[in-house]
Amino acid sequence: MDPTTVVLAGVTAALFLVALRQGPDVARDGLLAAWHTVHRNLLLLVLGFTLAGLAQVLVPPGLIVRWLGAEAGLRGVLIGCVAGGLVPGAPYATFPLVASLYETGASIGAVVGFVSAWALWSVARFPIEMALINPRPALIRYAVTFVVPPLAGLLAQVIDRLV
Repeated sequence: MDPTTVVLAGVTAALFLVALRQGPDVARDGLLAAWHTVHRNLLLLVLGFTLAGLAQVLVPPGLIVRWLGAEAGLRGVLIGCVAGGLVPGAPYATFPLVASLYETGASIGAVVGFVSAWALWSVARFPIEMALINPRPALIRYAVTFVVPPLAGLLAQVIDRLV
């Protein structure tokens, strides 16, 4: 088991024991809340992991390495950023895809650029942001954050080389 899983299991067990000490109803309510979350998101999780698996076997690894690998340099980071900004969806669907790209040969810079752009540049979210908040702050936010994903990707590559 990886350290993240061990820590998560430990924290979960500790919180469950705290809930039990407060009463069996509290622990049961916590487990029911967890079940409702799983039930609401299970289809998204299954589809996200299926998408990642299919992408891993259908997209030739050489293509990922050529366009997003370490040798692609700045171009790979920028392609990762553009792809991240265009990909819609919840983390449940996006993160398995990103993990699949990384496992197939995408550089750390392309992956960091992808995730950063997905969070900051979402093309699918932009019209909603403009409509619900206001076009002016939405446009200013996009302008201010425009350089962040490429810089984050390039900085990630530098740090990766140093560590």
